[in-house]
Amino acid sequence: MIIDENTHQSDNLQRTMRPQAMPENRPQEQQQPFAHQHTMQQAAQRQAAGKKCPYCGAINDAEAMFCAQCGQPISKTTCPHCSAEIDPDADFCEVCHHYIRKDVCSYCGAHLEGNEAYCPECGSPRGGMVCPTCHTLNDFAFCKKCGTALTKEARMLVKQLQANPDYQQLLEIVRDYSQLENALPYNSERDIVREQNNAKLRERVLSLLQKDQGVEIPVIPQMESKRMTRDELEEMKAVKIKMLSTILDKLAVPPTTSPVQARNFAMASKPVGVRLAWVCNYKHAMHSSPCGCAKPHLGGKWVILGKNSTEEIKDDK
Repeated sequence: MIIDENTHQSDNLQRTMRPQAMPENRPQEQQQPFAHQHTMQQAAQRQAAGKKCPYCGAINDAEAMFCAQCGQPISKTTCPHCSAEIDPDADFCEVCHHYIRKDVCSYCGAHLEGNEAYCPECGSPRGGMVCPTCHTLNDFAFCKKCGTALTKEARMLVKQLQANPDYQQLLEIVRDYSQLENALPYNSERDIVREQNNAKLRERVLSLLQKDQGVEIPVIPQMESKRMTRDELEEMKAVKIKMLSTILDKLAVPPTTSPVQARNFAMASKPVGVRLAWVCNYKHAMHSSPCGCAKPHLGGKWVILGKNSTEEIKDDK
């Protein structure tokens, strides 16, 4: 058999020039691991460069102040007065006790341009307002010391709240509790015997006076004693405190978007005649009032301290 030399060279050339498979022609299952690895690398880069929300765990842009997923603040800012670190949605510095928002009226919550001397909405001065009752300088619509309503809107809010049946019941119980706080209990059995003897002496004197006036059968009205033992007094006070706590829970400030409105409602609902403290939902700290809380819009409520309570109030330190 004769072998054509040209044919043999042609076959060698074809084997040499046979095209190789390109990467894009690889099966899809071989390309997936590379794509997945690339996606994981991108996610890791975003996580490293981004900011993780401490509330929901979502990754946000590095410059984000609030979480795009849950809306909670994820960055800190500084107080313009004392440079203390505060949350971006706080309107009050708990370190130096200054109102820090220049674009929101601290009295009514209206928007400001930042340079007004008086609020165009409520007319309140930006530099503070002196309470006519206790002469305390205030940045809010209610006096932080005595609770006096300082603006027209604040007085209207108090009037509206007085029509609330829960608030009316609250005032009635506060009056009863105040009387119990000022009541003088029996300190011993001797005090009880002494009061009984005084009652008999009173009845005898009044009977003699009526007989001198010609009354044959004197009628002496009984005088009911309101004194009680110390244990009985403490028991009645405990009942009143429980009733007060129930109503104060009903009047608790729910979370809202406006710190000013939350602060005003809380101050308007504060009863006079019992020692209270404001417990905020922000840090669960105890304040003398929501005027000392940086974020009252997260909610909170009044709690009863009592006359001789040793509980510590945060902004009284």
